[in-house]
Amino acid sequence: MLLVLLSVLCSVTVSVIIKLGRRYSVNTLQMIAWNYPMTVLLSYHYLKPDLSNFSIAEAPLISYLALGLLLPSLFIIIAGSIRYSGIVRTEVAQRLSLFIPLLAAFFIFNEHPSATKLFGVAIGLAAIVCSIKWQTRNQHSLTSRNAWQYPLMVFFGMGIIDILFKHIAQYQAVSYRTSIFLVFVLCTLVSFLYLGFLASTKKEKFSLSGTLWGLGLGLFNFGNILFYMKAHQALPNNPSVVFSGMNIGVIVVGAVVGLFLFKEKLSTLNKVGLVLAVISVIIIGLL
Repeated sequence: MLLVLLSVLCSVTVSVIIKLGRRYSVNTLQMIAWNYPMTVLLSYHYLKPDLSNFSIAEAPLISYLALGLLLPSLFIIIAGSIRYSGIVRTEVAQRLSLFIPLLAAFFIFNEHPSATKLFGVAIGLAAIVCSIKWQTRNQHSLTSRNAWQYPLMVFFGMGIIDILFKHIAQYQAVSYRTSIFLVFVLCTLVSFLYLGFLASTKKEKFSLSGTLWGLGLGLFNFGNILFYMKAHQALPNNPSVVFSGMNIGVIVVGAVVGLFLFKEKLSTLNKVGLVLAVISVIIIGLL
């Protein structure tokens, strides 16, 4: 469970870095872009992708391309959600996005859901509704008034990404580790092409702080993935324990960090949403 704890801490640290980056006027776009070269280097070193036997004809290229576009885009949305809705609500939205692939398995891939899991999904959806920041005091800012949209976009975006990752994991012709590496390479290309476009229109200038913070972000972003994979390897007969421990851990630690470190304010309804989120993950993961 130490590996699960390390994965939880890395996941929450990613949100903390994004939150602090905004406080210290770090360029968010460049920070997110520079996160990917670090993940590419680390994934090449630790995951050891088998590129010698890679075949384009047998690879799920559409899923690769979709992830290469969606991951950087969603990272930007997550940064917006952390800024306008806070770490607590954003972490809940990310963790409860697991219901999107679960519902897809039920209604698209014709898996037969148990009544218990459907009950867990219902509680999870209620948790999302309760945890969103529906109102804000700053009614003069259009972005602030629409803050509730960010967690919802994170929720649906993370769910779609999870479905795509499950899809590439099913391809036996290409190992999952190789696929993850190639997806990070595509994310790097997409991110820097976008930065290059902004630079050509003089809307973006190089920022050293954005680079350094981005490399640190990539370190913890990859750490989250690596420790989570190692936790599953260490507990191959208890995947539900790893799954539940990870999601509950991120929700709880994220709540502690958001409430006590950044003094985020939660309404009574939001606190109910936190409790429902934990109950939902327990039902889905362990029951």
